[in-house]
Amino acid sequence: MSDQHSHDHNHKHRKQIVNRLARIEGHLRSVKEMTAKGRDCSEVLLQIAAVQKALDNAAKLLLKDHLESCVVDAVHHGNQDQVIADLNKALDNYIR
Repeated sequence: MSDQHSHDHNHKHRKQIVNRLARIEGHLRSVKEMTAKGRDCSEVLLQIAAVQKALDNAAKLLLKDHLESCVVDAVHHGNQDQVIADLNKALDNYIR
């Protein structure tokens, strides 16, 4: 997102997203340890898939938060073009 976009409005899911990311961070650390210890490849792949799904769910919640707060706030303040452009750029990078 653009550095010009201010975040002085409410994000009702921010704490939940931060908590999810912290869990993902711990899970990923465990997957790294599994790999270093030579655990079965199929077990590691299952755990990587779980981390990816958890990241996708965190991203979905962040997008919901963004739409409900940032985009709505931008429309109210007349700068929706920049926020929509930033969102499109982020989506283009996220969904390939």
